[in-house]
Amino acid sequence: MTSKPKDLDPATELQEDDDEASLPETELEKGDSAETLAAGTYAAGRAAIARHAKLAPNRPGVYRMIDAKGDVLYVGKAKSIKKRIVSYTRPTGHDGRIMRMIAATVTLEFVTTATETEALLLEANLIKRLRPRFNVLLRDDKSFPYILITSDHWAPQILKHRGARARPGHYYGPFASAGAVNRTINALQRAFLLRSCTDSFFENRTRPCLLYQIKRCSAPCTQEIDFAGYSALVREANDFLSGRSGSVQKELAAEMDKAAGNLDYEHAAIYRDRLSALSAIQSHQGINPRGIEEADVFAVHQDGGYSCVEVFFFRTGQNWGNRAYFPKADRALDAGEVLSSFMAQFYDDKPPPRLILVSHDFEERALLAEALSTKSERKVEVSAPQRGERKELVMHALANAREALARKLAETSSQQRLLTALAETFALKAPPHRIEVYDNSHISGTNAVGAMIVAGPEGMRKNQYRKFNIRNQDLTPGDDYGMMREVLERRFKRLIEEHPRAASEGVAPEDAAWPDLVIIDGGQGQLRAAQDTLAALGLADMPLVSIAKGLDRDAGRETFHQPGRTPFKLPPRDPLLYYVQRLRDEAHRFAIGSHRARRAKGIREAGLQEIPGVGPTRKRALLRHFGTVKAIERASLPDLARVPGISAETARKIYDFFHEAAQ
Repeated sequence: MTSKPKDLDPATELQEDDDEASLPETELEKGDSAETLAAGTYAAGRAAIARHAKLAPNRPGVYRMIDAKGDVLYVGKAKSIKKRIVSYTRPTGHDGRIMRMIAATVTLEFVTTATETEALLLEANLIKRLRPRFNVLLRDDKSFPYILITSDHWAPQILKHRGARARPGHYYGPFASAGAVNRTINALQRAFLLRSCTDSFFENRTRPCLLYQIKRCSAPCTQEIDFAGYSALVREANDFLSGRSGSVQKELAAEMDKAAGNLDYEHAAIYRDRLSALSAIQSHQGINPRGIEEADVFAVHQDGGYSCVEVFFFRTGQNWGNRAYFPKADRALDAGEVLSSFMAQFYDDKPPPRLILVSHDFEERALLAEALSTKSERKVEVSAPQRGERKELVMHALANAREALARKLAETSSQQRLLTALAETFALKAPPHRIEVYDNSHISGTNAVGAMIVAGPEGMRKNQYRKFNIRNQDLTPGDDYGMMREVLERRFKRLIEEHPRAASEGVAPEDAAWPDLVIIDGGQGQLRAAQDTLAALGLADMPLVSIAKGLDRDAGRETFHQPGRTPFKLPPRDPLLYYVQRLRDEAHRFAIGSHRARRAKGIREAGLQEIPGVGPTRKRALLRHFGTVKAIERASLPDLARVPGISAETARKIYDFFHEAAQ
């Protein structure tokens, strides 16, 4: 969400009440044509905006400012698109950020909406999709994990869930991280003994699994508990997660006392352990507000040109974790502007709670509350508290934001020193902003996959990782050089087509698509193959380094190869060596993961027929026992050997097939 530019003169504000906005005198109206204005200048941008302002609707909606290459520079919303566009044509009163944006603008596009509320929601959606350079951008926007207790089976399952809520059941969350969900589910299993296995696994059990033995499941699969008893456990779990934890604990305590009074110490011990598990869940929640049942808390802290937004989640009166975000925002934006835009994008694909607390007030807080209420079809309050328990929660979140930003700045400083050392060691013109690392993975040439990871001043940029399924059927199986040639050729041919090198000059370093350094996993042969490929594409000047593993593949003994230089090593405990190793290992991890995913998909499509010694009868036996190929892949050797018709030797072949190390 964007707020109205604060640097406009008072006349702009007065025009909000006029029926029509009058255009100020521009260069065009003074007699200059668009052709006489130098492209890319402030005057040319104002002239382009003035032309479009004459056609802009005087209604609520969203506008997009677009540069000469067709890229969206900025997405904004307004109560009146025409009046807002006119404000950009004024000759003075804009800060440096707005002036740069105006200078780059050559055309505009408009979308009208029925209300300003609808415009706010559309704006947030477009910002997330288009990622304009001059907007505040929410980064690391992964979906949050939830706890799901299903309702489409007579024995409901408890599991971690991400994404759309397509499966019937009760959803609880969001949780700040997958780790927080996993810890909570483990404790809930001890407290309520609900199953976590898949339906196919459940249906094929003939005896209880290990979770029953360690008292983390009541084993409804083999009728160790009846339907009524299991339903009671499910009801208690839903009550606990819905905020009625006190009543659940009282019931368990009463049952424990009753069992002890009847000298049934075995059942009393079970209730005792369940109570202990519930206490463990609550003790791990950190601060638990007494008067707040459901709320999200947002706090923003700015320092060193960076912004950190800390988000805390409170549900059922419990703290379900927090997460720090570092949105991409211009240094000129104040905390309130960053927070308002961040929150609109944050709730674009997430259901808001009934209460949202913020550390800084902002101009469109009431509009945001109205938009979220409309979207969620219930009243949502957005508050900037000044006292009491709510204020304490905000201050706690603000302290966490301050600490998280301090850690980020320290990491950034350390990262910058490493990149400076990298530039000095590999004779680069400047510290690299984009490093691309390439690796291949295959088993005897089958399911070959090439992988590219990207790193820069802010660490690994995982949203820009790419994998390449090797397509060349003429390659000799295991031809690493040929695979590398194919990967680099496909990558850089596409880069040349989509982002011509000449047109990329002047692009902000963090937005650049071209790498400042290419690192290849391999030795002199790999380097030569990469050199030849890049030279054939006219990229002979691309900085290129290959890393050859040390003797016995020992880390710390790597040899570096670079065109025109004698191979060299780095000191064993050099921080730069550790950094390059991390890059190489991350590329290897991503390549192996991509290879295994492709191999597993191939196995599923082929019906397990690639596994030696496994025919149709054994395939049916495996699937009848485990339910899915994924479960077979995860099975241990003893579990495989217990399948009827699977000998110890065959079980070993199956296990080795799924766990053989990829190259």
